[in-house]
Amino acid sequence: MSKEYKRTLITSALPYTNGPVHIGHLAGVYVPADIYARYLRLAGRPVTFIGGSDEHGVPITLKARKEGVTPQDIVDRYHALIKKSFEELGISFDIYSRTTSKVHHETASEFFRRLYDKGEFVEKSSEQLYDPEAKQFLADRYVTGECPHCHHPAAYGDQCEACGTSLNATDLINPKSTITGATPELRPTKHWYLPLDKWEPTLRHWILDGHKEWKSNVYGQCKSWLDMGLQPRAVSRDLSWGVPVPVEGAEGKVLYVWFDAPIGYISNTKELLPDTWETWWKDPETRIINFIGKDNIVFHCIVFPSMLMAYGDNFQLPDNVPANEFLNLEGDKISTSRNWAVWLHEYLVDFPGKQDVLRYVLTANAPETKDNDFTWRDFQARNNNELVAILGNFINRVVVLTHKYYNGAVPTPGAYQQVDKDAFAEMDSLRTSLTENLETFHFREALKDAMAFARLGNKYLQDCEPWKVAKTDSERVKTIMYVCAQICASIAIVMEPFMPFMSKRLAAILGDFKLSWSLIARDNVVAPETVLGQPELLFEKIDDEAIKAQTDRLEAIKKQNVVDAFTPAPVAPEIKIDDFARLDLRVGTVIECEAVPKANKLLRFVIDDGTPEKRVIVSGIAEHYKPQQLLGKQVVFIANLAPAKIRGVVSQGMILSALNADGSLVVVGPSAQATPGAQVK
Repeated sequence: MSKEYKRTLITSALPYTNGPVHIGHLAGVYVPADIYARYLRLAGRPVTFIGGSDEHGVPITLKARKEGVTPQDIVDRYHALIKKSFEELGISFDIYSRTTSKVHHETASEFFRRLYDKGEFVEKSSEQLYDPEAKQFLADRYVTGECPHCHHPAAYGDQCEACGTSLNATDLINPKSTITGATPELRPTKHWYLPLDKWEPTLRHWILDGHKEWKSNVYGQCKSWLDMGLQPRAVSRDLSWGVPVPVEGAEGKVLYVWFDAPIGYISNTKELLPDTWETWWKDPETRIINFIGKDNIVFHCIVFPSMLMAYGDNFQLPDNVPANEFLNLEGDKISTSRNWAVWLHEYLVDFPGKQDVLRYVLTANAPETKDNDFTWRDFQARNNNELVAILGNFINRVVVLTHKYYNGAVPTPGAYQQVDKDAFAEMDSLRTSLTENLETFHFREALKDAMAFARLGNKYLQDCEPWKVAKTDSERVKTIMYVCAQICASIAIVMEPFMPFMSKRLAAILGDFKLSWSLIARDNVVAPETVLGQPELLFEKIDDEAIKAQTDRLEAIKKQNVVDAFTPAPVAPEIKIDDFARLDLRVGTVIECEAVPKANKLLRFVIDDGTPEKRVIVSGIAEHYKPQQLLGKQVVFIANLAPAKIRGVVSQGMILSALNADGSLVVVGPSAQATPGAQVK
C-alpha cells in the first residue's frame, strides 16, 4: 500500500434474494472478503465488513409471479436463508441487512433526489417494449426472444445466456412478453439517465493512471469500457417493485436495481453505525474495498463511482475492487436456472461440521485470474490428502506426544539448537510472504503460505524424531515439544482467516490464547506448563460414498436439464396419404432375442408376426436393451421393408423405436395386447 489508512471499510456484492447462494458466489466474493476482514481484525486494524441482500429487480418479480406469491414473500424467504447460511459458514459480517429496509429506502430516495436537484441526470423519452394485454412496460427479463447474435430461441431482454452477449430488449427477434405471451409493441416512456460520459475523464485518470495495481481482469475491463466511450445509463425502470422514483411525474417507476443496490452499502453502514457512518464513507483516512464477481466490475468501477462523484459531499471512491473470475462445476458453467450448482444451505446439511473444508477448497481453487473448476473428487482429495494428512496429522501428533510424555503440560525448553532456530526463522519468512499476499488479495498464494506452517511442523517433527531421542536425551525432547507447541500456535493464527472453526478449536486445545497476527512465529505464545486439551481429530476423511452421492445428484440434474431443454425435431416435409399407405406397419411378439456376435449395437429378433414362418429382424438397439428385457414384448415393425443382410443375418423389417431427450431409446409397442400380425392403421 502506498498509504497507511486509519480504517478499512469492506463491502461484498449484495446477492439477489430470488434464490439461495451457491459455491460460485462464495468463491467469487464472500470467502475472499471474509478472509480479508478476518486478517485485518487479527492485525489489530479497524475494519467494518458490510453485507446485505439485494431485494429488488425483475428476477424477484418473475419468481413471485411464477409461484403466485408477492415479491416480499420471495425476498423474506431467501433473505432469511442466505443470512443463516452465511452465519453457519462463518462469514463475519458486521451487519447483514437488506434493501427493503426503511433505512435503505430513505437513503436511496435521498441519493436520487440530491442528484436530481443538482441537475446530474439527463431526462429523456425512448421507445420501449410494452405488453398491451398486461398494460405495462416490459423491463429486461419480462421479455424473451431470439438472440440476434447466436439465434438462441429463448434469450432474455438483458442477456443471452447461451452466448453471454449483453442485450437490450429491443434487440430481440420475435420478442414475447413473459407475463402474457403477447407480442409487445414499442411505446414511448420517460426515464432518467446518469451521464457517465460526463465523468469519463475523471474515471480515466482515477483508474488508468491511479490504480495500475488493480487486478488485471478489473483494470483491463475498465480500460475496455473507457476506450469504447461511456454513454448515459438509465437509473429508472417501469416497474412496481422497488424504490419509487421520488419526483413528480414518475408514477409507476422505480430506481433501476443497479442504481439502487450499491447504495445498499451506504444504507447498511448507516443502519449499523447511525452516528458515525460518515467516517467510514467520507473520511479520506478510510480505505474502501469492494469485493465483487467479474460480472459486476463495470457497475462498481464505472457506475457507482460516477454516482458518488455526482453526489459529492466528500464521498470517497474505492481504493480497490478485487474481482474474481467465475467458478465452474464439474466442467460446466454454474447456472441457477438449470440447478447446476452446489447450494450452500444444502452443503451445510450434507456435510455437517465441515464448513472449513469448503472454505479451504474454494480458496485453494479460487478463480482469481481465470475461470476455475470445482469437482467433488478434488474436494475429497484436498480434505483427505491435505487437511487430514498434513495439517490435522501434525496437530494430532504434537498433542498426543505431549500427553504421552508430560501428561499434556507443555514442557520448559532448554537451549535451542540450529534446527529450532531455523524453524522460527522459516515461520518468520512465511509470515512476511503470507502478509504480503493477503494485503494484495492473492488469497490462493496466502493459503499456500498458511499450509506451509503445517508442512514445516511435520518436517521439523520428522527431522527431530522425539520418539527416538526420548530414549537417550529427555531434556532435548522437552525443547522439541515446546517448539512444536509454538508452531501449533502460529498455525491457529494464520489459519483463522481461512478456517475459523478449526482455528478456534485449535486455540482452545492450546490453552485458549488470544489470536493476534503479531504472535506469528513468536516464542512463548503457549507458555510452559500450559496444559493442552485432549487429542481430537480436527478433520476427518471424506469417504467415497459421500462423494458419490453428490456426483449422482449432479448426474440426475444433468439428465433432467437435457429433458427440460428438449425441443422436438422439425417435422419432415409433408407426404400424401398414399405415401403413408405404402408403409405396412404391423404388431409382432418377440419370441427370441439375442446379441449378434462381434456387433456391440445389434440384436437379432425372431418375431411372431402371425405367419408360420415367423420373421427375423436385426435392430441396432443393443446399447439400450438387454435381450431378456424384450422377450415376450410386443413391438411395431415395418413389414414391407426390403430384406437386407446385416452381419451375415438377413433382416426382414425394421422395429420402430423413439429417441428420448436424455438419449434413451424406447421400443414402440401397442398399449394393449394385439394379435401378432395385426396391421397398424
